[in-house]
Amino acid sequence: MKALYTAKASSSGDGRNGTARSSDGNLDLQLATPAELGGSGEGTNPEQLFAAGYAACFHSALRTVARRSKADVSGSAVTAEVDLGATGDGAYGLAVRLNVTLPQLSGSAAREITEAAHQVCPYSNATRGNIAVELRITDNSAAVGTTAAADASTGNAPAAEAPVA
Repeated sequence: MKALYTAKASSSGDGRNGTARSSDGNLDLQLATPAELGGSGEGTNPEQLFAAGYAACFHSALRTVARRSKADVSGSAVTAEVDLGATGDGAYGLAVRLNVTLPQLSGSAAREITEAAHQVCPYSNATRGNIAVELRITDNSAAVGTTAAADASTGNAPAAEAPVA
């Protein structure tokens, strides 16, 4: 692979309760373990950062695919949900749901563009075969996150079974 861009970020302090900063200083965050996992929840966490990155990257891939096929994706949105869970033997894993809203497209056209974007997106390519990624086409007449139909044909590994307590 020929690198087109390299991002660099560092974590310091106490891991999930420390800080994260990009080399250019545009990202400078206080991290905190989520309250659901016994932490303070008074900062962002790695799963939120992964969700934001995946949503933005997938949305860009979606728009690229749509532009190539001359599909109207105005008003589109992508919301990523990232689950952290126990996989067994003391290890942890992630599972992702990508909720895609394409208000200008019919169900089959929306599904086609979404599946094509899943083949183009660098995050999808990096996670394929490693974590479960579910593509969901949301109800295009409702707010982002209201699922009308789900597409389970992602070709990724099955979802993690148990959340971290």
